[in-house]
Amino acid sequence: MADQLIEIAGRDLGFDGKTLIHPSQIDACNAIFTPPEEEVARARKIIAAFELPENASRGAIRLDGAMVERLHADMARRTIAIADAIAAMGKG
Repeated sequence: MADQLIEIAGRDLGFDGKTLIHPSQIDACNAIFTPPEEEVARARKIIAAFELPENASRGAIRLDGAMVERLHADMARRTIAIADAIAAMGKG
């Protein structure tokens, strides 16, 4: 349990994984570091908004009443890449 709390704290600080020393740690780490579905859905929405022709050259847009910067689109792509990579490992 203490290891999981450390991993959760690491995720909350921005880490996207950790080095494992035993296969029994894989499932717990994948569960902790997999972005939640709500976060992935939000990431996809941010990317889609910036891909609209009217937003293609903008550095910031309004989305759901909040300012979203192009930096957030980059972070959204990273979130989706992490989720997709973990999902692909489960299919192998």
